[in-house]
Order: sequence, then C-alpha cells, then structure tokens
Amino acid sequence: MHASVSPAQITSLEPATGEVLWQGAVSDIDSAVEQSRIAWPRWAMLPQSDRVEFCRRLTRDLRRMGEELVHLLARETGLPLWEAHAETDAAIARIEIVVRNHAERCAQRKLDAGRNGMVATRHKPHGVLGVISPFSQPLLTPLTQIFPALIAGNTVLFKPSDKAVAVGEAIVQAAARMGLPDGVLQLVVGGAEQGQALALHEGIDGLIFAGSAPVGMALARKYAARPDRMLRLEMGGNNPLVVWDTPLIGDAAALVVQSAFQSSGQRCTSARRLIVRDSMAEPLLAAVKQLADRAICGAPFDDPVPYMGPLSDIAAADGLTQSFIWLMSHGGRPIRHPTRPFTDLPFLTPGIIDVTTLAQRPDVELFGPLLQVVRVSEFDEAIAVANETQYGLCAALVGGTPDHYSQFWAHSRAGMVHWNRPTTVDLPAAPMGGVGLSGNLRPGGAYASDSCAFPVTSAEVEQPRAVLGAGFMMEEVEGI
Repeated sequence: MHASVSPAQITSLEPATGEVLWQGAVSDIDSAVEQSRIAWPRWAMLPQSDRVEFCRRLTRDLRRMGEELVHLLARETGLPLWEAHAETDAAIARIEIVVRNHAERCAQRKLDAGRNGMVATRHKPHGVLGVISPFSQPLLTPLTQIFPALIAGNTVLFKPSDKAVAVGEAIVQAAARMGLPDGVLQLVVGGAEQGQALALHEGIDGLIFAGSAPVGMALARKYAARPDRMLRLEMGGNNPLVVWDTPLIGDAAALVVQSAFQSSGQRCTSARRLIVRDSMAEPLLAAVKQLADRAICGAPFDDPVPYMGPLSDIAAADGLTQSFIWLMSHGGRPIRHPTRPFTDLPFLTPGIIDVTTLAQRPDVELFGPLLQVVRVSEFDEAIAVANETQYGLCAALVGGTPDHYSQFWAHSRAGMVHWNRPTTVDLPAAPMGGVGLSGNLRPGGAYASDSCAFPVTSAEVEQPRAVLGAGFMMEEVEGI
C-alpha cells in the first residue's frame, strides 16, 4: 500500500481508499544533520521560557487547523473520525503537561553545602536528537517526543513513518509558521534506509525511537559501543489482559474489546492475549464475540460511524490473516474468524482464537485486531501465563479483589500495570515505558525529559578559598 515510487521518492496512500495522499523526495540526511548542528547552539542558549513559548505557538497553530488536521489524520491512518478527533485533542493538550513535567523532572536546585558553598544542579541538552516515530498515533506520539526535546534545548530531526509523512509534515510546517528558527525542527522523509542513516549518523547526540522490537534491538546493539550517545527505545508488546472473578460480564467484555480492537489493534499497548478463568470463560467470550460481531469496520467518514478502520497496508492485513491460519493449524480453536471485506484494501474485522491447547504459543507481537485466548484455573497460573513473554510493556487485570490486584501488580513484568481499565488507557501525566523487549528502561510520557537533558552538578563559592591539610612541609621561619 505504501511504497516508493522511485528510489528517491516516498508515497503515502490513504489505507481506506488506496488513493495517493502525499508524495515527496527522500531527505538528504547529511545536509539535515549539518543544519541541526548549526542551529543548536543558538537554540540552546535561549531562555527556557522562550523555547516553551515557541512550543505553545505550535500548539495554537495546530488548534487553529481544526478539522483540516483531524481529516488529514483520519485520511492517512484510516482512523474513524471520532478517534482522529480524540487523538488531535489529546495532542494539542499535551504541551502544558510536558511543560509541567519538565519543570518537575529538570528543576534547577541549589543547596547550602557548608564549606563547599552552594551545590547547584542544572540540566543541559544533549544537542542534536533524532526522533523516529511509528504509524500508530502519528500526531500524538511524535509530539510527546518532540516537545520535551525542544524545551530542553535540543534541535530535532524528526522522521515520521513513511506511511504517515503528511501528518509529520503538518507538524513541522506549523512550527515554521509560528517562527521556529531554521534547523531547529526538521522533517526527515524516507523509509528504513533513511531511518538507519539518521539513527547511526555521527552528527547526532541521541535518538528517541518508537517502533518494532527487532529494529530497536538492532539499534541497541549499535549504540552499545557509543555510551556517549543517548538512546531511548519505545517498542511494542505481547500484552496480556487477565479477566478474573467478576459478575460484571458486560463491562469486562467491553474492556476486552477496547483493549484488543480499538484503533484496529494498532497500538503498542493493545491487548494481544486474553487470559481468563475457565469457570467464567464461556459467558465472557460469548459477550466479547457479540460485541466484536457488532463492531463496524469501515472508512473514516462512513455513515454509520465505524468503530474500526483499516490496517496500515495490505501486507499487514495479509500477515495477520496468515497468522490466524497458522494458529488454527497448530491447534488453535477459532472463536471468531477475521474477515477481509475488501480484497484490495487492508480492512480486517476482529479475530479471536482459543490457543489454550497449543503446545508452544508464539511470543510475537501480532500488530492488529487478533486476540488469543488462554483459559486457566488458578490465579497464580494466570500470572505465570501473562509473564510468558520476552516483552513487558503493559498488563491489565479485569475483576478480582484488591488482594488479587496486589499480587498481579507485584508479579507482573511490565512497565504499566492496570486494574479494571483497558490496556490502551491514555495517562499523559504518568511515565510510559516497558521492560524486556518493550524498552530500555528510559520511559517516556511524564519522564520523557529525563532522556532529553542530563544533570550537571556544580559546587559554587563566590570567592576562592582553600585549606591545605596534611602532607606539606612546614614553612621555614627566619631565626629558627
């Protein structure tokens, strides 16, 4: 669906229609890095209040775009219009949260240290940062990466997904209209080749990457030899959702559907595995299937309003269809077959399959509306199955008692652990990150500023003073 027209061009298609939305040349990475390096010293020397004001201007311009921006987001991602509105509103509201978080995480502090004078802690930017963001949430995700980096005093080279370049370009153009100095925020256009060239360029001082675990692992290996460079990895997950004793079957089913099928399952936090107590599995799965059957899968502007849009491209839809067939062929019991309403477009309806009896369940991130079900009899077993993954982004418990949740929280290997909320819940004022193959222990969200600036400690005294101790000969005194 999204392919290069020539070695020097990128084309973004609307996944819901197949029509061309955006087309442009790939970027010259060397030139872009050079411009960022030139712009950085002046940007870093500005008062932080000035940098914050630039970001607020950018937010105001995005708000001014209104429906134009919402429609662009819906067209390029295939998100239903209601969800495009929700993402746009969340993105515009993010700047004030970022400003507040930065003030908390990177506050300047001074303490009286007695003979050592005042001990001050201030923060410096890294310099030139690369930001590589995914197709999922292409407005909200990059703004949560770009805003903290700019406020801290870094210049940013922003490479959006080659399937969401139009939305990325809209962000950068809004910044230019609002007077952001040349070179401070630049758009990098390209595919995997340009992404790798940016990530490994000698002229950048750090990288914020959001994307797949295999790419993140490759970057971690490359950066292992460069401890002078900052690397923050935000990767996906094989996220578990455990449903335990609860009489509220309808509510539990709704949380399952939200977790697994909102955004067509194309969020890093989407639930991939439903682990359910066997005694309540039948009524819960019946309710989940009934909701999945009713979920409308359609284009952004359809009437009636769809709950789900298309996947990113045909390859993604084909891959998930093949994964469902593979699970069936290895012993999985279909509860709801995914369907392809259009053979030439990447729409895929929800798929649900019971994989309890599979001898070996694959630990992969199936990025889309495909939910695997595992039935268990004991709560300890539910936690053990939830932890049967190398990933560790998020985990959620629906139902259970406070004691169940305490046990679940304590033993779940995940960076985000929820109770009676969907795995996809948005918590802008909290840190966001994972463990294992889901991240490298540098969370974003409320802690994003930690990766955008480093602390510098200073002992400060207004006049030089020193006392030398032992180890010096006494001065000779005349006449003695």
